[in-house]
Order: sequence, then structure tokens, then C-alpha cells
Amino acid sequence: MSKNQNVNKLKLISLLLILSVVLIIIVVNAVKLGVQTFYPRQYAELVEENAQGFDIDPSLLYALIEAESGFDKNAVSSVGAKGLTQITPETFQWLQTKTGESYEENALFVPEISVYYGAFFLNMLLEEFGNTETALAAYHAGRGKVNEWLADPRISPDGEVLENIPYEDTAGYVKKVIKVKERYQKIYDIE
Repeated sequence: MSKNQNVNKLKLISLLLILSVVLIIIVVNAVKLGVQTFYPRQYAELVEENAQGFDIDPSLLYALIEAESGFDKNAVSSVGAKGLTQITPETFQWLQTKTGESYEENALFVPEISVYYGAFFLNMLLEEFGNTETALAAYHAGRGKVNEWLADPRISPDGEVLENIPYEDTAGYVKKVIKVKERYQKIYDIE
């Protein structure tokens, strides 16, 4: 093989390597963009501002909103919970006794109010229970129910962590939020 043929062969190999790297970068970015479509950061400014203000991991707040409403600000659950963070009117009224504010229940459809009160409530539960999974169970099933479970040694042997959540939908909810939180952390490199 001549010297020119060797040089041309090396150039071709180099070009193929460069094209392969470029193709890999394009594929990785396309996959990442596709994944981000399934795990959006809608209302990012609101979510991150409230997460910081209430000392909550932003990926946890994103995951809670994704699980609760799928980022639908007009969502209403079968039990009447409303807005992005799916707070019931009763819980909303109770939370307002803590903030001193006075809104009608339809204010929960306003993203700024829903995210603020969702973060406020989640922060209260995290402080009260000291455990993310237990706080999420309380967000879903209610504080009273979670306190009953914590008092039952079959559900919580140490009275602090729920080893076995009796409500299947609440157990599924907690697992879902934790899984989505981990995906948000990974996709967006949130710490």
C-alpha cells in the first residue's frame, strides 16, 4: 500500500470517528429532550422560588406537582382537591389560618397560590415528620391518618417511619413521587 493510500485511509478513519462522536452527541441530546418532554419543568420560576423559600429540594416539588396534577393548573380530583398541587378546600382554609391570608378556594387554580401553598404544606409536613416518604404519605392521606399509622407498631415499629403504608393508593403515590423526584434530579442535574 502506498503512502498516499495510508494517509487517505487514516483520514477516512478519522472522519468516521468524528462523525460517530457527532452522531452520539445528537442521539444523546434527542433522548434527553424526549425525556424532558415527559418530565417538564413548567412553572420553573415559581417552583424553584418556592422550593428555595421553603427549603425543599426543587426536584421533590416538581415531582409532587407532576404526580398531583401533571402540571394542569385547572386539575380537580375526585375528592375536590384543586390546582397544580391538588390541595383540598378544607386543607387550604386550614393553611390560611397559618399564613393569615384569606382566599376563596378557587384561588387554588392560580399557579402562584397553588405552588406557594403546596410548598408551604409540604415544608410543614417535612418538618413535622422528618422523613420525606412519611411527609408525602401525609400530603396524600392526611396528617391525622399518618399519625394513626405511626402509632401502630405493625405499620411503624419505631413510630417515626412508615414501613408498610396500609392504603395501596397512598403507598403507590409515595413510590411514584420518589421515583419521579429521582428522575428530575438525574435529567436536570438538580441537587
